Amino acid sequence: MPEVEQQINAVTRTVGTRELEAGTANVVTIAQSCPAPVADVWDACTNAERIPRWFAPISGDLREGGRYQLEGNAGGTVQRCDPPNGFDATWEFGGATSWIEVRLTAEDASSTRMELRHIELDNDNWAEYGPGAVGVGWDMGLLGLAVHFTGDAAYGAEWIGSAEGSRFAWLSSKAWCAANIAAGTPEAQATACADRTTAAYTAPPEGS
Repeated sequence: MPEVEQQINAVTRTVGTRELEAGTANVVTIAQSCPAPVADVWDACTNAERIPRWFAPISGDLREGGRYQLEGNAGGTVQRCDPPNGFDATWEFGGATSWIEVRLTAEDASSTRMELRHIELDNDNWAEYGPGAVGVGWDMGLLGLAVHFTGDAAYGAEWIGSAEGSRFAWLSSKAWCAANIAAGTPEAQATACADRTTAAYTAPPEGS
């Protein structure tokens, strides 16, 4: 398992906006270098047999125009597929639809930069939690991908609920707060959103 601080620092995070037909959308961007050729990273991100090893079990038709469903998470439609450079898909969860864009760029023969953009219109979730609402989850996803490529011990719900997992969520939330402030959000507002995000990820189980 990578060191918590090492993994947090290996990731870049930015917050921005994009104009859509439906209005101004928030764009959360997360990126990291993967120690593998671009074809291998593409396979890890699109192969239904490999995705559960680092993210979550998935079902459906993983090709352009197909529908997918992540177990216990979002589903959607694959809108664009350009192997091995990237794909676009809807991200449908809790009755709301947002969008993800994954881009892969070969840095050299054995290293690939993965960039993921999560795009969503203003909603109550964004107002309450800010970019950490999706950003912390994607940080955990990239942690899983890093573990997948390095061959370190797997992690899962038990680790996420551990003290180390809580520290990872806290550091991720703090990093997204900094990205939110850098994007122009008032510090007090960004900090309040981050505090709520941290509490959501580190709250003790019900009945404890």
